[in-house]
Parts: sequence; C-alpha cells; structure tokens
Amino acid sequence: MRTFIPEKGLSVIIPVYNSENILPSLTERLENSLRALGQNFEVILVVDGSPDGSWQQVLSLQEKYAWVRGIHLMRNYGQHNALLRGIRAANFDTIITMDDDLQHPPEEIHKLLAELEKDYDVVYGFPAKDTHDAWRNFSSRFTKRMLNIALGVAGIEKSGAFRAFRTKLREGFVDYNSSFVSVDVLLTWGTTRFGYIPVDHAPRAEGHSNYTFRKLITHTFNLMTGFSTLPLQLASWLGFGLTLFGFSIFLYVIIRYFFQGSPVPGFPFLASIISIFSGAQLFAIGIFGEYLSRMYFRLMGKPQSLVREEIGFSTEK
Repeated sequence: MRTFIPEKGLSVIIPVYNSENILPSLTERLENSLRALGQNFEVILVVDGSPDGSWQQVLSLQEKYAWVRGIHLMRNYGQHNALLRGIRAANFDTIITMDDDLQHPPEEIHKLLAELEKDYDVVYGFPAKDTHDAWRNFSSRFTKRMLNIALGVAGIEKSGAFRAFRTKLREGFVDYNSSFVSVDVLLTWGTTRFGYIPVDHAPRAEGHSNYTFRKLITHTFNLMTGFSTLPLQLASWLGFGLTLFGFSIFLYVIIRYFFQGSPVPGFPFLASIISIFSGAQLFAIGIFGEYLSRMYFRLMGKPQSLVREEIGFSTEK
C-alpha cells in the first residue's frame, strides 16, 4: 500500500468486469463531469479478473487520458475486494466509487460532493426511483434490512455502490487483511457521519447484473457472520428458549401424571420433541462452524487480492 498524504482532489474508483465496450463512453463522460468540477482528479479502473478485453481497453484509455490508472487483478476476487484495492491506491483526499455499467451517471457526482461538504464523512447516492426489476429490488431491500438489524448501522438501507467519502477513513482499516470484505462496514469503523441523497440512476448500458438473489443472500450471510455477533446471540437465545420449552413440557408431563394418573401418550409427541431439540442443536453448531471457518480463513492468510499489472501510477509512490 502507498504510504503518502493524499493531495486535494478526487479519486474515482471503478471495479471493472465484462465492460470492454462500455469503458470508452464511461471515461468520456467522466472527463466532462470531472473537469467541470475544477479539481484535480484521477480514475482508477480495477479490472477484477474480467474474461473479456477490459484490460486491453484500460491500456488503450490510459494512453489517451493521463488521469486514467489501471489495476489488473490476477483473478476475480469480488466487487468489494476490488474496491478495497483501488481505495488503498487512491492519490487524492476524496474518493468516489461507482459501477462500470453507467447505471451511476457521472453527471451526478457533483451532488455527492455537495452533500459531503455538509459535515459528512460518507455520502451515498441512492436511486430516486427503482431501476431494477421487482425481485431484485425486493432482494436488495431484504438483504440491506438484515444488515441494518445485524450491524446496527442507521440508514444502511439506502447504501449502495455509488458513494463519496474522505480518503482519510482508510486509515481505520489499514491493517485489515481478511478476504471477506465489505467497504460499507469498513467505513463504519472510522465514522458515524453518514449522509444519503437521491440521485438519478440509469438502466444498465449493456449486459446484465452479476448479482443474483443467491449471491445477495450469500453476501448478506457472509457479512452477518464476518462482522457481527448477532447470529451467535440468536443461537444463545434459541438455546435459552428451547430450554424453557423443554422445562415446560417436563412440568406438563409431571402435572398430568399426578392429576390424571397417566403419562402423555403417543410416539409422535416424543418424536416431535426430539426433532425440535436436535434441529436446534444442529442450527447452533452450524452457526459456530461459520464463525470457526472465518477464523480458519484468516489464519490461512488468504489474500484479499493480487495484482497482475498496474499502469498510470507514479513510481515515486
């Protein structure tokens, strides 16, 4: 990681995957929008193991635009891992993150920056109206609601990939080295000053989203077990509740025996009780196993990402 004090300006960080045909239009619109702001700027394109010609396109764009920086990762590590790599390479004191599919219009960046000046450290631009289909909107809201419950971060339902924040915040996770990464969670380690502003979102320029419902659920579960103790607390409360349930069943059997002179009949009753307790035990063991697996991967030292090639960065930094 580069160890230098960021200069005044903007670092726009964009993870790139299967966007070979979109990048020329994206960089052209970025140039128009960023130059209008009157600040120094750079655009860091992090190619996340894309199988198409995205990296060749980045090389071509860097020859055309001196402010383009390129990072080519060895394989696909995921959006947040790619973002973290770009964040750690940023040269300027304000960072903008956005998607590569033009759903986040570069012309809306000025709104994030204006809101950031209102004594915020992080500002999210959420869609003024939904642009995805119904199931994607539902699954996105569901996962973010679960994160709000698990992480206790107010307003996280409005979070997203279109964000602006102060580069200084990366000092709060400078030593973070787990392969499980959530930029949104890492930002909460350094500040509580979060802002949210509605911005225009456009339909995807080409292709389709790589985030399926299954991936969203998996991402949420990884965040809950990687950055929160709520699942462990749920397992504890489940055990406590079933203990009370078992004790009440025991009292019921004893009372019935003394007052009616007969035990509770039926094998189904016994089988159902055994199934409830066995299922609860396996559920709790599964949660403990998830936490142990996180610890195991951290002890293994699995890298967040590895760089195949970089272009456009100063060799002095």
